[in-house]
Amino acid sequence: MASRNFYLQLILRVILITLTALGIAMSFVKEWYFTFGLMVILMVSQVYALITFINRTNRKIAYFFDAIKNEDFTLRFPEQVTIKSFKELNQSLNRVNGLIQEVHLQLQIREQYYQEILRQASIGILSFNEKGHILFSNPTMENLLNYTPLNHIKQLAQVDENLYQVFQSFKPFERRLFQLSTEREQIQLAMKSTPLVLDGQSLLLVVAQDINDELDEKETQSWVRLIRVLTHEIMNTITPIASISDSIIKYYRTNDEMVALEDLDETQIKNTLKGLEVIKDQGNNLMDFVQSYRSLLSVPDPNKAIVSGKALLEKIEVLMAAKPEKSSLEVSCEPSDLEFFIDEKQISQVLINLCKNGLQSVKDMENGRVLLKAGIEKESIKYIEIIDNGPGIPEDLIDEVFVPFFTTKSEGTGIGLSLSKRVMQLHGGSLKVRSIPNRETVFRLTFV
Repeated sequence: MASRNFYLQLILRVILITLTALGIAMSFVKEWYFTFGLMVILMVSQVYALITFINRTNRKIAYFFDAIKNEDFTLRFPEQVTIKSFKELNQSLNRVNGLIQEVHLQLQIREQYYQEILRQASIGILSFNEKGHILFSNPTMENLLNYTPLNHIKQLAQVDENLYQVFQSFKPFERRLFQLSTEREQIQLAMKSTPLVLDGQSLLLVVAQDINDELDEKETQSWVRLIRVLTHEIMNTITPIASISDSIIKYYRTNDEMVALEDLDETQIKNTLKGLEVIKDQGNNLMDFVQSYRSLLSVPDPNKAIVSGKALLEKIEVLMAAKPEKSSLEVSCEPSDLEFFIDEKQISQVLINLCKNGLQSVKDMENGRVLLKAGIEKESIKYIEIIDNGPGIPEDLIDEVFVPFFTTKSEGTGIGLSLSKRVMQLHGGSLKVRSIPNRETVFRLTFV
């Protein structure tokens, strides 16, 4: 409505100026000089009024936007004016001003809400720009680093020089573990970086968390599981030895007295020999068990080199072709030029072990399938997955599969998955599993 009235007044003024111009021309032609002079004065007045009219509206709108830019919402335009178009325009500007003010207040409230969440977060949060200036640091981060206030990452050198080097060399999407010793305690920090762009400025957001409690809990759980498995295996080996030894002793001792040689019969001697053979076998089994444990502790450091992912997977496919389940294995590598920086022998052994497990799990299925897949994620994280559609791993056993000597098979030492995980740790990567029984089981090797 305001703009329509504005245009109507503008058109009217232009028409009046046009009529005045015609009057000036006619007066000049008729030589009505007095009328000519009045028309010229009227023309100047109308042009001046038109310019003032247009500029007044432009200045009003310019003032309005300047006020919005400076977050000044106190500007009010008079609504009690005689010109209807100006009245409606002023009312519209005031309404827009009120709406923007309301949105601004809501944004401020929301910003304060988010700021409070960040301050109360149980993890440390810190952001800094390319020059190292810290733009935000919540109290949790300052407590973890035992330094306040944090204005520049160079201040971290006063906490720990190595910590400053870590922050200085942080790359986007990078994860770091850092053991920090402060005056109060020694903490284990797990840190992760994420790139941000704010107002055209590149920032790096770093979150940090003290994982000492979590590590202690995991370590305790690992020891409990390991001791439980060790106890089970050792007891299974020693119990027959103790039982047979007790039976043999009874052949040669009665009422705490040694039996005379002439009282021994051939059956007792044969049973004694059989018992000693069983004890020997059980002893050898126990020695093999200990040797398996030693192999877990003596994994050599990887001798890394650039290896083609496609060639690696094709090699595994050829090696597994001799297995009776060969028809179930498929390989996929995307992109085809994917490369890994690994110890090929160690990783090949890990993949063979995992593929063998997968093939064994689907060998009795009609549509059993194992997929060996390599790829790369958006964050430049390379991975290899072994996927099968076998019976899967029960939920109550999923946390036990990497425990040394734990196995659900009737044969085997249960050392394969533990050894595979150890190899991946030495490569700086990880080996994880997820399973949906009777649908899908995925062992994932991640390389960083």
